[in-house]
Amino acid sequence: MPETQSGGAKQTSVSEKSLGSGTVRVEKGDITLLEVDAFVFYASHDLKLGTGIGGAISVRGGPAIQEELDRIGKLETTRSVATGAGDLKARYIIHSVGPRFQEPETEHRLAATMQSSLELAREKELERIAFPAMGCGFYGVPLDVSARVMFEAFEQHLGGPTTVKEITVCVIDNRELKPFAERLEIVAQKGART
Repeated sequence: MPETQSGGAKQTSVSEKSLGSGTVRVEKGDITLLEVDAFVFYASHDLKLGTGIGGAISVRGGPAIQEELDRIGKLETTRSVATGAGDLKARYIIHSVGPRFQEPETEHRLAATMQSSLELAREKELERIAFPAMGCGFYGVPLDVSARVMFEAFEQHLGGPTTVKEITVCVIDNRELKPFAERLEIVAQKGART
């Protein structure tokens, strides 16, 4: 697996495949350090950045991001909003409020959250976008569910009219890496047969 340095942190590129009109890759690293047009942050309803990735956004991106979110206020589940990325390398952060574990219709709501994220990227005419393992970790969406729903959304979006050309799924550890790398292989093989 090739490794690259990005702002002092290793990014491990695992796999990259063509999908529809674009390219999808899975890598392990820190999503806040990626040079992309936008990355997606799995936000809370109150749009407070909090700890974890949210804390990294606050520290590295500066206070302007939370100030912009404070002006927006709150967001309902499945909705997405874009802010600037402050001092980060990305141009935008897409803050998407997705379902929490054991919430009714988790898969349907996660699919809608993915769609709103990708539609916002298209509206802003973005080409390179990165996603975390959506809803995994603190919010408890199972990894296999997240991977399947995310890649179904990528297939659908890249199969239609869009400005998006590159999608990176940036996971934080090997536990997250396995199901996403496997799902990318499944989707790529399916695409090769059609």
